[in-house]
Amino acid sequence: MTCVEAGNMSNRHTSHLLRGVWLIWQAVIVVGTGSKVWEVPTGPFTSSSNWSESLRWEGCQYHHLEDKVRTTADIPPRLDGTWVSTRCEVRPGPEFLTRSYTFHPNRHFQALQHFYADSSCEHPAYSLKIKGKIRLTKASWITRGGAEAEHHLSKVGIVVHSAAAKQKLASRLPSACVGLSLSRAVPGKPYELFNTRSGRACLEGLGFSMMEMSLVRVETQHHSQRGKVQELFLGDVHTDWTLRPQHRPTGYQQPLQNAMHHIHPCSVCTLVYRSSDQRPPVLPRGPAVPLSLAGRWVSQHCETRPNILFLTRDFTFDPSQHAWEGVYRHYSDSACSQPTFTLTALGHYAQGNPSSKLPGASEFVFKVTQVRVTAMDESTVKLLNGTRRGKCGLARGWEVGVERDLTPTGGCTVLGIKLPHKEYELFKVEVDDRKHLLLFTGERPTDGSSPDRPQQRATSFQAPMVLCSGGETQPLYSTLNIKKVQLASGAERVVQVVLLVFVSALCSWPVLTNLTCF
Repeated sequence: MTCVEAGNMSNRHTSHLLRGVWLIWQAVIVVGTGSKVWEVPTGPFTSSSNWSESLRWEGCQYHHLEDKVRTTADIPPRLDGTWVSTRCEVRPGPEFLTRSYTFHPNRHFQALQHFYADSSCEHPAYSLKIKGKIRLTKASWITRGGAEAEHHLSKVGIVVHSAAAKQKLASRLPSACVGLSLSRAVPGKPYELFNTRSGRACLEGLGFSMMEMSLVRVETQHHSQRGKVQELFLGDVHTDWTLRPQHRPTGYQQPLQNAMHHIHPCSVCTLVYRSSDQRPPVLPRGPAVPLSLAGRWVSQHCETRPNILFLTRDFTFDPSQHAWEGVYRHYSDSACSQPTFTLTALGHYAQGNPSSKLPGASEFVFKVTQVRVTAMDESTVKLLNGTRRGKCGLARGWEVGVERDLTPTGGCTVLGIKLPHKEYELFKVEVDDRKHLLLFTGERPTDGSSPDRPQQRATSFQAPMVLCSGGETQPLYSTLNIKKVQLASGAERVVQVVLLVFVSALCSWPVLTNLTCF
């Protein structure tokens, strides 16, 4: 998705205002419902069930699956057990890590985070062992389908695995912390960074935060032939390293999988499960995959973004014309079962140099030249019909299910879309243990801004999309090709505006019209 006009200030202002609206709305509902903390209100913005949600995918998205899958999510979620990474994870920075989190019935948890010097997780740098307690508090009213939680840390230890890692950490930590611990650190020996009894905290220099524990969701995939797979979604990590300790997540990271109920085969799962802070997993290097975008790529499940955004993505690339088309289907619920609007973006792209920060990834520049929008519910129709003539497409009278071209008016003011628009992207192709080709696209900035300058190019990735080998690729132009126009800021904006329309009906608040991200 692409932010076109507004800078970070307007994006943050809108995000903070929306959060305030939701907190007020939450207070109103809580007064009316008493202590039913695990219930969410029914209405146009919730799924029909808090206990079981089924994902319904369309045509092409079934072709990459061996069997149809039914997905459920319990509220409150059941965390007991060990949950592990399924691949070398990339966080903004970039940082490369694997995770192994164990939750006990008495609410205690132990989290292992292994950090690496390389993007393949072959060369361990240091490991953190985090101990604490977690308490699930209520169903989230901001990110529906998730649960809010409180956590308390009791101890954080570090094990350095190389002299180079020790030197790098010493440059990042406060001098007092270096003198107390790292100056005496021997590779492979644990040292304490934080303990509630001693009050010693040396974590900020590492960009350390466990705020991811503030938002929790557990999904169970029921495969008709291969049993069940359980995934643990924890809150997203802020793309601005300095803001991580204060960030209250509204989206999710890539999920961990239950060590007893994970997808098969998964060589990484076993290695991470058997690891310890003193014996970090060394992952096998995957096969080198040429970066070819040709074909159609689709989301593997309903995706969640910060600031109340649920969507699926459907990209098509035509390398012969350097053209792309991206279809972003937006929903009001975490099961992606209640559509709100569909945005189709078209344009061209140019491949640049290999990334200097993320080996195996390549830099791209995408240009959006055409946008079409289809309203899928009455709330979105009401919003769009309230726009001034010539500000959101030439046609008047938006209707549910009827596509409108926004190109003649240079976009849509109320949706924050301005055409043409350029973004600086990062792409990578990998193959998983089941020999499926996966496309990784750059992660969207948490603040909703757009990577419209080279220095804002992503240093981490979104959830991977899978190559839809059985799908039909339509000729491009006028189905140009798919860009990672991820609606992280724009689509997100539309959902936010729709939410404001709903709240305004209750509170007589004016609809915001300064949303400028696409």
